[in-house]
Amino acid sequence: MKKLLLLSCLVLLFIACGGVKKTQEALNVGNYGNAINSSLSNLADNKDKKGNQPYILMLEQAYKKNTERELQEIAFLQKENNPANLERIYDSYTQLKNIQQRIRPILPLYIRDENRNAKFSFNNYDERIIRVKQELSDYLYNNASDLLSNASSKADYRKAYDDFAYLNELSPGYADCKLKQEEAYAKGRDFVKVRMINDSDQIIPSRLEEDLLNFNTYGVNNLWTEYHAQPRKNIDYDYEMQVAFRSIVISPEQVSEKQISKERQIKDGYRYAEDANGNILKDSLGNEIKIDNFKTVRCDFHQFTQFKAAQVVGNVSFKDLRTKQTINTYPLASEFIFEHIYANYQGDKRALETDLLNLITVVSVPFPSNEQMVYDAGEDVKGKLKNILQNQRFN
Repeated sequence: MKKLLLLSCLVLLFIACGGVKKTQEALNVGNYGNAINSSLSNLADNKDKKGNQPYILMLEQAYKKNTERELQEIAFLQKENNPANLERIYDSYTQLKNIQQRIRPILPLYIRDENRNAKFSFNNYDERIIRVKQELSDYLYNNASDLLSNASSKADYRKAYDDFAYLNELSPGYADCKLKQEEAYAKGRDFVKVRMINDSDQIIPSRLEEDLLNFNTYGVNNLWTEYHAQPRKNIDYDYEMQVAFRSIVISPEQVSEKQISKERQIKDGYRYAEDANGNILKDSLGNEIKIDNFKTVRCDFHQFTQFKAAQVVGNVSFKDLRTKQTINTYPLASEFIFEHIYANYQGDKRALETDLLNLITVVSVPFPSNEQMVYDAGEDVKGKLKNILQNQRFN
């Protein structure tokens, strides 16, 4: 028990030392954010614990160095006088404020060896945050508005949308930001109309066509791409997706037969062992000795296999409706096989093994219709079509 307790203490000590070492390493290489997070995490459990003293010192140092570095970086960015730096400046100020807010609840932090409380110089960044936030909001709005007005591609509209979305998070209700964001979204989307072509000699089941064109089940409509199996008159489509069935081949219904002849020796009663004079022999306990009788049984086993196959071959192509060029083509093929095995027999079924006995209880079943065969093959086609759609990228 004492050994187990000692081992547990050593493990805990090793873990604690490892945490201090990693935090010190983060501090030494200038990763002040990690050092602050690690120190705060450990001190939150028990700031007065003796083993947590190193974290207090490291938090004090990391906070001071991080604050100095961030303020120097902000001063440099401000001297550049480039509005593109406003987001970085805003993020730095909010980060500095957030760190102060995380430290305040655990103060004071007493350093035993130096008989003092850790020192943290806090600043009020509120006015600077408000000012930079306003400047950043103005910049984002003007920049996104210019991009929206002068957009020459879908990518421009999407970039404008992202800027308006960020602005709406930063300053909800800013001017007509929401309206312009919706405009950028409407103009940045790709609309794809879907057309199914059947060049085969078979009729595609209506429920299969409905399943294949039900794009809600594919999960491929995303923020910027929308598929329409039923094209709408008021939409100027960017692309066309064609699902073309070139060949649908259905084999004839086939029944093949295989005959197997089996024979086996089985027990058929018994007789008593006798000596040369016809007397029944007995064992050492006085019991009459019995000898099993065997006989040979035979059985003709007839196995029947019902078989029918459907093969669907086609392709999926994507066409740019503005350039009239085909941009991607993917093969689409599937095969569905119906196979059913049953059997009957003539003779003594005791000659059959267990696996064959199981088959004689199975009877023939109706062959699936051609329509059902095509539909079943189409289930696999649907899975392959989903993979194609998930991998297709327009821009």
